[in-house]
Amino acid sequence: MDATSLAYAAAGSGALLAALLPRALRSAPVSMPMIFLALGVVGFAVVDGLPTPDPVEHAASTTHLSEAAVIVALMGAGLALDRPPSWRGWSSTWRLLGITMPLTMLAVGFGGWWLLGLGVPAAVLLAAVVAPTDPVLATEVQVGEPSGEEDSEDEPRFALTSEAGLNDGLAFPFTYAAIAMLTAGTAAPSAWLGEWLLVDVLWRGAVGVVGGLLVGRVLARLFFHSRIASLRLAEEAEGFVALACTFLAYGLTELAEGYGFVAVFVCACTIRAAERDHGYHQVMHQFIEQVERLLTVAVLVLLGGSVADGLFADLGWQEWALALGTLLVARPLAGWVGLLGGRTGPRERFAVAFFGVRGIGSVYYLAYATEQTGSPQVEGLWGVTGLVVVLSVVLHGVTASPVMRWVDRERVRRASRLTGGRDPDLPTVNV
Repeated sequence: MDATSLAYAAAGSGALLAALLPRALRSAPVSMPMIFLALGVVGFAVVDGLPTPDPVEHAASTTHLSEAAVIVALMGAGLALDRPPSWRGWSSTWRLLGITMPLTMLAVGFGGWWLLGLGVPAAVLLAAVVAPTDPVLATEVQVGEPSGEEDSEDEPRFALTSEAGLNDGLAFPFTYAAIAMLTAGTAAPSAWLGEWLLVDVLWRGAVGVVGGLLVGRVLARLFFHSRIASLRLAEEAEGFVALACTFLAYGLTELAEGYGFVAVFVCACTIRAAERDHGYHQVMHQFIEQVERLLTVAVLVLLGGSVADGLFADLGWQEWALALGTLLVARPLAGWVGLLGGRTGPRERFAVAFFGVRGIGSVYYLAYATEQTGSPQVEGLWGVTGLVVVLSVVLHGVTASPVMRWVDRERVRRASRLTGGRDPDLPTVNV
């Protein structure tokens, strides 16, 4: 069998399915990520002669492929948000980032130390790896196309989208902390702590925000307000320009030693804010969404292949307990606590707390740490991390559609009672 011809046929089939499945599965309790994950498992288990999809052996390739998938998804998330950034309007986001994420990391880190017997550096890395919710695999519980109407977004979908857009970058300082501890070995914390605080926390974080703002403002000026008519790209409606925004924001910020993930999302929000009602945002978002699907297909098929190749072979009950505890206990409880007293009612709070989807961001962080350290402690985390991602794909994929429909029905019913039936679709009423 010609491997090249098989690769082309598989790529074509994957692209076709990526176009067809989102509509076909819209009302089914099955998600597109579940299908491609299963196809990867079956394909690599049945077809002989395929290259090994071992993420440790191919750490560099895994890093760059997952990196591309995440930054493209971050651009799409930022372009999709209709609500302007503000302290009050984004209060659910700040609560999820400032309360829920740290609590989840503490729970996962403690579980890694207690259940798995990990050392402190490996436990910190595991906590950082599974901390961010995913902008790639969570489309079923995120906002849709940009509409230009500030009040069009319900709180659960807005909170989950904005959280996923920002916490991918915020997990990086803790990943760097784990790498520093692994590199320092038995040295005292003073050998790395100061540099970590000044560089990895303060400098990289600030450069990520500033870089995203600057690139976003320059590009928005070029798109919408350039004095030279031929340079106003918004009038040409070229969707692939969204990739230029993504790569420029990420590449320039990374060159300045900043967090590119943060920069991409901030850049997208900045471009969106320049002309919030312009139809060009929809054009860019639609294109970036299509690219995101293709990259998602590649990552999930390879992840499924690694499962077929024995990724879970050495896992015991402790790893299963930690993975299930992360998804069913740690994130839901931390999410509920973080959102108490906020803009969400009980049902919405349950949905946001439960749908802490873990995915390709976790693959990226662990691949990056594997590439940087080559430590056996890091390589040993692939099984439990992959298990968390696979369980999240299945668990959240099955429950997303029915749970979100339930939340929507309750919100509409509540709005109808409050308004006497005059406007039952108000999105701002919390239940």
